[in-house]
Amino acid sequence: MTRAQWWVPVTITALAFAALGLPDGALGVAWPSMRRDFGLPVSALAVLLLLMMAGHLVAGVGTGPAVARIGPGRLLLWSNLAFAASALGFALAPGWWTLMLAALVTGTAAGLIDAGLNTFAAARFSPGAITMLHGCFGAGAMLGPLLLGRVLETGRSWRVGYAIIACALCAMTLALALARRVLDGTHGVVPARPPASDPRLAEMLSRPGTWLAGGLFFLYTGLEVIPGRWAYSLLAEARGMSPERAAGAVAAYWGSLSLGRVLLGAVARRVAPRLVLRACLAGTPAGAVLLWTGGDGLRSVIGLVILGLCFAPVFPLMIGLTPERVGSSHAGHAIGLQVAAAALGGGVLPGTIGFLARNTGLEVVGPFLLVTALATLALYEGSEAWARLRPPPSP
Repeated sequence: MTRAQWWVPVTITALAFAALGLPDGALGVAWPSMRRDFGLPVSALAVLLLLMMAGHLVAGVGTGPAVARIGPGRLLLWSNLAFAASALGFALAPGWWTLMLAALVTGTAAGLIDAGLNTFAAARFSPGAITMLHGCFGAGAMLGPLLLGRVLETGRSWRVGYAIIACALCAMTLALALARRVLDGTHGVVPARPPASDPRLAEMLSRPGTWLAGGLFFLYTGLEVIPGRWAYSLLAEARGMSPERAAGAVAAYWGSLSLGRVLLGAVARRVAPRLVLRACLAGTPAGAVLLWTGGDGLRSVIGLVILGLCFAPVFPLMIGLTPERVGSSHAGHAIGLQVAAAALGGGVLPGTIGFLARNTGLEVVGPFLLVTALATLALYEGSEAWARLRPPPSP
């Protein structure tokens, strides 16, 4: 592979991760204005999140066979086109039912992009490099609240922000169209790992380790998504922080997650990835406590930053370690199932907060985060103990 050929897939993968994060970060800031426009209760966000989760879940399970059949480049191209259309659907939605349809398309497209990108990256890059690439997702998610905050600050509708996001995703689709054949490996870009036989999905589902990993991805992803979805509403509506400061706090969360992935991606090349994972998961309860008890002051912002830094390497390192855990021949299906479990957690846990907040108030976010962080740490330690008892996969 020439240097030019190597930079094309790396650059496109980084940009695609950033584009994937853009609407993800925007939704939490847009939601208070969105629900006022449509006359919805605070718990209605749970419905949108569950619809996104349903689409993401189905797409994640089917990504492994789809990548094998049509190639990652074509899959990412068409998925990103649907992703851009869903953002435009948000911008133009005349009512609640249209918004729900756009949310379902968003989740389905994001699931295909997410699992496709992670399968592509896990086959070609080291865990440290994958962590850095995932930092681009955090950068896109950081731009989302900054963009929506600026749009709302100038008195414009949240729809303007989603229209801008749709234009950005259309540009990403064009870039994928130009680079599709390179991503599919038809221009001499050879994967770092040789292709292996494609095992049956049922074989993966019969393994207890698959369900342990799925539970871990379920809990962790819900944990990571909660601050992005609910921190703005918690700070601006429940605690009276100004909208500009609340949007800045959410951007700080996503920014620290992005920066942490870049920095810890370099650390993961010199320190055992499992040690990095354990240290970061052990630090998340401290951030949850600060957000819970911080009121509308600096402590809440510091708590969000700590959470972002601790979350930074977890998802990409777990993805990057998958081929080592299950064997390269099983990695495609395993990553698809893990992304599906992540989608389930990213919809169910934040959605649960929506239903709880309707009865108990938005302050439920802090204690819910703390309990979920402790449960995630416990399940990680349990999955590690299980992995030590199992023989290593055959090469």
